[in-house]
Amino acid sequence: QVQLVESGGGLVQAGGSLRLSCAASGRTFSRYRMGWFHQAPGKEREFVAAITGSGRSIYYADSVKGRFTISRDNAKNTVYLQMNSLKPEDTAVYYCAATLTPLPIPGMRPRDEYDYWGQGTQVTVSS
Repeated sequence: QVQLVESGGGLVQAGGSLRLSCAASGRTFSRYRMGWFHQAPGKEREFVAAITGSGRSIYYADSVKGRFTISRDNAKNTVYLQMNSLKPEDTAVYYCAATLTPLPIPGMRPRDEYDYWGQGTQVTVSS
């Protein structure tokens, strides 16, 4: 089992940047594929980005490609989400998630692949 704690959210103006961090407990962090999701009020939780255990494969939602960067430091048991050129529509609670499934499963909704979730961190982008 792994426990996840997000940090780094806050209020930023449109065009600004934020860096989210997710610290994981346990000694097997490198075995987990890690993902970031966001959920706006009244909307479903949506996939943002994911990175495999080794860091060699990375996936992004189309809406964030070219603006967000996911990375991980297995020595620190931490995954990051660098968010640049933020837009008001990026406003949401951002969640970190972990799964032992090494690669995305074709046809499966991304959020259904993940077994462990953090408590979330609020990101608000003002116009």
